Amino acid sequence: MTCTCNREELLRHLQVAARGLSTRTSIQVLAGIQLAARDGELHLAATDMELSVRTRLAAEVEADGVAVVTGKLLLDIVRLLSGETVRLAFTEGMLSVTSGESTYQLNAFDADDFPQLPRPGGDLVSIPGDAFTATVQAVSRAASQDESRPVLTGVNMRIASDGLTMVATDSYRLSTRTTPASVDLPEAITAVVPARALDELVRIVDQAPATQLALGISEGHALFGIDDTWVTARLIEGQFPNHEALIPKEFASEARIARAELLEVVNRTRLLAQRNSPLRLAFADGQLTVSARQQDVGAATETMAVEYQGEPLQVGFNAEFLRDGVQSVEEDVVVLRLVSPRDAGLLSGEDEGFRYLLMPVELRD
Repeated sequence: MTCTCNREELLRHLQVAARGLSTRTSIQVLAGIQLAARDGELHLAATDMELSVRTRLAAEVEADGVAVVTGKLLLDIVRLLSGETVRLAFTEGMLSVTSGESTYQLNAFDADDFPQLPRPGGDLVSIPGDAFTATVQAVSRAASQDESRPVLTGVNMRIASDGLTMVATDSYRLSTRTTPASVDLPEAITAVVPARALDELVRIVDQAPATQLALGISEGHALFGIDDTWVTARLIEGQFPNHEALIPKEFASEARIARAELLEVVNRTRLLAQRNSPLRLAFADGQLTVSARQQDVGAATETMAVEYQGEPLQVGFNAEFLRDGVQSVEEDVVVLRLVSPRDAGLLSGEDEGFRYLLMPVELRD
């Protein structure tokens, strides 16, 4: 394999491919990026067996071929090279990387050991890129980090002709967002996709903003296409909780709060809500008092004006979870509906396209 390509373009595509590199496996080849030169292009691929990324760029190909080398090291070298172009030449188990007066030689893995990656296929639908990324960013933080319940580490994704709905929960909070979008789809697609894969996809889209994103479900995988890049994620099997059944239908009280001010207050008072100490939200007519205290450290109290309907009520929430919910509301006003200090509260914007169900924390006086 021998080819030459623009250094900046190579760097950009290596950064994309590196999103698929494995960092938690003893299988060495999964730390590698596959380089394949053919038909005037250099194809890059990486996978950790759950997530795979493939992308391609224009190149002057002198000889077709395939090589697999340590991805992070190659990325770091190309990032620091000073030449305008990079020449890659693979012979006798070594990849030579040349740019200007600089030459590096990297040992290669056996290319036959690199896994076969799922190929894009089947029916694909087109989704507005900004709608997709906004929906992922609103819900993915609520996905569980506990691998003992794999289905909760994923995001339940439903795409229908009228738009996109995503749901995530870790049993302590539940986040759901519906984003209207015009999708040419005869019937709805539903799948549980790893939250990590969706987060990586958002980062890739941020690197190369796309107006449209192609999506398909094939043989247990979700496939996402952005320009010359494809991201493939293994679907999670299992029954995702029925989120609509978990959201209360009636509430005893409702508060309408300025989002920016509430976020500032939560960010400040949570400094005293560490070590599992909750934030206390005390509602009364026209007023919200947010407080936190930590034994042997100190206490914080802030008061702000709100629109409140209901009897005076005090409830406790995990400070980090509450902050995540407020951050995910895109409107100027946050609406918080409550049943009692012992029941989950529902946080949303005024249009309720985004809903965030949050379990309370018991308050100990």
